[in-house]
Amino acid sequence: MNYLYSPQPTEKISLQVESSPVWEVILGIAGYTHIQLRHTFEFDEEWTNARESMPKSLVESLKLIEKTNFWYGLIMLQNEISSLTIQDFSNQLYDIAIESFYEILLPYKNRETELRRRETAASYNNPNLFEEYAVHFDDHDYLGEYIRNLCHYSYQELCELFSSVVNEWHSWISKHEKWDKWMQALDFEEKQYQSLNVTNPMEEIEHITGGVKYQLEPSIWTVKLIPHVSYRPWILEKRTSDTKLFFYPLKEELLQELGVPPKDLVRSYKALGDELRLKLLYQLLRGPSSLQELSAQFNMNKTTLHHQLSLLKAARLIKVDKGIYSANPMEIEKIFSRLKQYLRLKDEEVF
Repeated sequence: MNYLYSPQPTEKISLQVESSPVWEVILGIAGYTHIQLRHTFEFDEEWTNARESMPKSLVESLKLIEKTNFWYGLIMLQNEISSLTIQDFSNQLYDIAIESFYEILLPYKNRETELRRRETAASYNNPNLFEEYAVHFDDHDYLGEYIRNLCHYSYQELCELFSSVVNEWHSWISKHEKWDKWMQALDFEEKQYQSLNVTNPMEEIEHITGGVKYQLEPSIWTVKLIPHVSYRPWILEKRTSDTKLFFYPLKEELLQELGVPPKDLVRSYKALGDELRLKLLYQLLRGPSSLQELSAQFNMNKTTLHHQLSLLKAARLIKVDKGIYSANPMEIEKIFSRLKQYLRLKDEEVF
């Protein structure tokens, strides 16, 4: 039997770098309300010291966001509408049809549960459907409770919360002396990647984000790379039914001022400036370990160890994969060279 083969053009994913004041505001809110990791964020101390200058209404909204994890909903909404300004975000928010609104907010799980997700969005007044869909996420750190929380607030209440918290955070954070510089740096980052190599998207993603190794996933047609300042030093990864989002920290050189040490250098030396953390790093350089194993070895509770390990991880001195911690020797070796570079020392000047 003869076959007539007529090849179709190969489809490629859409790869784009996207930034805006809206993304930066939402990521600031996400970082501020991430209570478990707040101590590892670059702006934790500034946020804490400046809290007294926040309007009372903003403080209350942030408490609610922290309790419900509604920062996730803000990310999903901005991904959908891609607003360039805070005012646009508020305007477009109220233009979304109610059913579409909930479909955007409800997290994607997999193809098997996609019909259930859409049915739940269509029946947004039925708390039982929200509970049934939330069960699929009970193994997740927060998405199960996030879904349950959604049905406790009306569409109007959610819109008012999202609009007010974004506007008030922007009004507060934009008074920061470096806000304009951050916006210029983010704009520069986006513009320099207007033309991307989509023939090898995985390589391009790793290059732009500074290390994300991404394997293409079924049904993902768009990958958005979103640079940020407020969520530093973390890379945040999210997805919808057809889009993958990577929020990556803006490169240090775009923010650095002459004579001011890079924040990643300060973070590394702070992480090393503790006896327990040095002992943990010493141990992990000799082999990977789980939190349970480290807890037994150091005769310490898991909560205390997890706090210390998170600081080493934020400094990229260690990695964690499926609950197993391991050292990052390449990053450790870079520390001294980065110090020399900052101090502008030549090799012959170092004794």
